[in-house]
Amino acid sequence: MIESKYFYKGNFGIERETLRVDSQGKLAQTRHPFGNDEHITRDFCENQIELVTPVCSSVAEAVEALAELDKTARKVLAPNSESIWLYSNPPHFDSEDEIPIADFTGDHSSKRAYREVLERKYGKKLMLFSGIHFNFSFSEEFLHEINTENEDFHSFRDSLYLRLYKQLMTHSWLLVLLTASSPYYDASLDKDGKSGIILSEYSSLRNSKRGYWNKFLPILDHKSLRTFTGSIKKHVITGSLYSASELYLPIRLKPKGVNTLENLAANGVDHIELRMFDLNPSAPLGIDKRDLEFAHLLILYLLSQPDFDFTPELQEKAVNEHKNAALLEPDAKLLERGDDILENMTVHFSDNEHALEIISFERQKLNGRKVCNSIVNNIYE
Repeated sequence: MIESKYFYKGNFGIERETLRVDSQGKLAQTRHPFGNDEHITRDFCENQIELVTPVCSSVAEAVEALAELDKTARKVLAPNSESIWLYSNPPHFDSEDEIPIADFTGDHSSKRAYREVLERKYGKKLMLFSGIHFNFSFSEEFLHEINTENEDFHSFRDSLYLRLYKQLMTHSWLLVLLTASSPYYDASLDKDGKSGIILSEYSSLRNSKRGYWNKFLPILDHKSLRTFTGSIKKHVITGSLYSASELYLPIRLKPKGVNTLENLAANGVDHIELRMFDLNPSAPLGIDKRDLEFAHLLILYLLSQPDFDFTPELQEKAVNEHKNAALLEPDAKLLERGDDILENMTVHFSDNEHALEIISFERQKLNGRKVCNSIVNNIYE
């Protein structure tokens, strides 16, 4: 493990998507009541709140910031008898007419135009899926410290995050296995007018093949940040993607400031975003702090793993394994590989008692998935 007093430090942020519902548990039909607050905004639709924490110095601080935003949002919603729907899958709705596109206007009207493209391409129902995005960056002190060859700092930083991106893409399935929380859904998601709660074949609909994916597999070039952004731009130029924001993969590299491909290419990587976390209905804020702490530990662990050529075949394999992990009964081999990774992480963080507690917490959940798999197999044998 890297010896550095900055090893566990970094910058952390949380984005939480949820739906606003009325006193009957139906999608709220009122306008977004938070104005242009940059920390309480909208995602796809007018009744979908996105809480965006400021940049924080720890997971705990980010969760505290999320709690304050959640408290503020609930206080504003209460007079209208509205509340927050803390499930990744939406409540019952009668038709897509109840899903108004976020009404961005003025300088932000391009955001509405983008959402109208998404509506035509994917339909509104898909856009109701909600979840947690976890943002992380290493401290600059840490990056300078591990840049032992004194490379150009920006090039070193971009290369490191690109290497980490590849590792996280190939291990995103593990986080799905450990945090999937949405096996039930309302039948209206299948067809307008239908009702009733359905137990699906997925533990997480939004991470499954029914969730957020492009209509094709975007193959990217990971040799350098220049080739990476260039390969995304090619998909935009050909019309396969409307913009880089439409790249529906579970990991993203993000620039500082305005999130555009041009900004990323010109100014480099500021942080990395993990987009696969379901809302956890058993956690008051929709996320268990321990799951984000584990994600941080996984990032640190993967930093120690060797670089590799992320070939088109491996990119396809990564996406397929991510979708497989979202099954109610995932491939038993994934469960075993998950066990191996947790064992390796236990050794890697053997001198950190808190890290070991977090890994043990995740191991218990993984063991639970194994038991469930075994029960299902016995039922169908």
